[in-house]
Amino acid sequence: MSVDHSSSKTPEQLTTGRAFSFQRIVDNSVVNWVIQKRWWLMVLAIALSVFMPVAVIFLSWLNPQPDDWSHLLDTVLSELVLNTLLLTLGVAFGVLVLGVSLAWLTAMCQFPGRKLFDWALMLPFSVPAYVMAFCFLGLLDYSGPIQTWIRSHISAEFDLPVRNLAGVITVFILAFYPYVYMLARTAFMNQGRGQMDAARSLGCNSFQAFWRVMLPMARPAVAAGMALAIMETLADFGAVSVFNFDTFTTAIYKSWYGLFNIYAAAQLASLLLVFVIACLWMEQRARGRARFEQHERQQKQQLYTLSGGQALLATMFCTLVLGLAFVLPVSQLVWWVVETQLADLDARFIQLMWNTLSLGITAALITVVAAMVMAFAQRVEKNSKLDQIARFSTLGYALPGTVLAVGLMVWFSWVDNNLISFVNQVFGINIGQLFLGSVFALLVSYTVRFLAVAYGPVNSHLQAVRVTIHEAAQSLGASQRQVLWRVYVPMLRPGLLVAALLVLVDVMKEMPATLLMRPFGWDTLAVRIYEMTSEGEWERAALPALTLVIVGLAPVIVLMSKSRRH
Repeated sequence: MSVDHSSSKTPEQLTTGRAFSFQRIVDNSVVNWVIQKRWWLMVLAIALSVFMPVAVIFLSWLNPQPDDWSHLLDTVLSELVLNTLLLTLGVAFGVLVLGVSLAWLTAMCQFPGRKLFDWALMLPFSVPAYVMAFCFLGLLDYSGPIQTWIRSHISAEFDLPVRNLAGVITVFILAFYPYVYMLARTAFMNQGRGQMDAARSLGCNSFQAFWRVMLPMARPAVAAGMALAIMETLADFGAVSVFNFDTFTTAIYKSWYGLFNIYAAAQLASLLLVFVIACLWMEQRARGRARFEQHERQQKQQLYTLSGGQALLATMFCTLVLGLAFVLPVSQLVWWVVETQLADLDARFIQLMWNTLSLGITAALITVVAAMVMAFAQRVEKNSKLDQIARFSTLGYALPGTVLAVGLMVWFSWVDNNLISFVNQVFGINIGQLFLGSVFALLVSYTVRFLAVAYGPVNSHLQAVRVTIHEAAQSLGASQRQVLWRVYVPMLRPGLLVAALLVLVDVMKEMPATLLMRPFGWDTLAVRIYEMTSEGEWERAALPALTLVIVGLAPVIVLMSKSRRH
């Protein structure tokens, strides 16, 4: 006979038991919900890291800074807007002309040296714009060897000013034309010469066939390349600071370190962000409904054979561009390094290398993991809203480093201040800043900035894995975590390595975010280059610059190998 023990319990005990059971049910339901929605929550957290700095930048207008803005309006604001606009337009036009013309020659024409130029014209990818800028000035400035020789042998009064808008535009065109060249070249190779021959058979001459048929078909690729070049132009800080050419990026830096006003810097950053959004919108409008199309070619591509003067001009043109954009700056760096006899190759340089590599490797690992989570979540959930959130998470690459850094600094400053106040009130303990000026904050900025760089190769390799493999693993009893770790990670190892390599190199070259957010004692090679070029010591900046160029060759080799396979 069973005994009902519940009748012997007091009402308080029964109430407590029911409350405990109810709490346990609630806890279990929360845990189960978190487990079910874990992929959504992780992607949302990544998207939030992109959304917060953007939102904070625009919300900074709630804290007006009338004195600083009055100073900016009276002195430099109109100049900043005009300089940024002219610089953007000049670079856009230059990379369009240079990139498309080089892509057409190497993709569609046969001339002496074509096989060499086909891949060598991508080598300027490895030279950061700020490195090319101080090499350009070191060679062509008033005290440089070229003008000095001209004054000594030709004209004693010769003076060619290069620290101006034209000089900055020239450097940016040489540094960023590979974006247009690489994409336009692929588009022209996919088209082949069939459309060109058809247009010519209908009465068009060569120029008309190119202008009316080939170029419009390549417009999506050309527009995408121009958009990338414009984004890099708007985001650049190092090259314009070398030229002492004021743009929004230099004004943001000066507002923070000169006026010591982070809110004024954030408000300036919001104006730069409006420029970026406008450029992205115009790029989308320029593409319209056009899409990239690739066609399998069943036979070897037939090229137009250039001969005589045309072949000579084509070879000379490609040689001139490659010489100015890669051979000349790298040769100048090597000369300076030899001239200084590696005087700066000391313990400080080793420390700079360690800081640069440790930050780059750590950021690469974090970014690749975040990219893998986003790509795997899209495959598991198969939800259009999650796809949109994931695409939004990759917009950090469109944010200039100064904009992102200022947004994160304002956000982490607010978190630190409130956390310090809370701990002081509750526990009576005074703690210092935890996030602002920390390695953690710097790694967050790198992850947000370069997530798109990692997401591209990871997602493309993931799409090549058939869904049936995932389903087979689950049918054998594997959990989603086991499928990810034991199936996808081994199969995606090439894509993960490429993504990590690209992020590593980009982090090592990143200057504005590192300058603004680095903790004390965490100088990098890029920071060292900025410090030396700010003092006009080009020779001492050569060793870290040459190191970055050598490291930067790795992703260029990856791009070239992909291009050859394509």
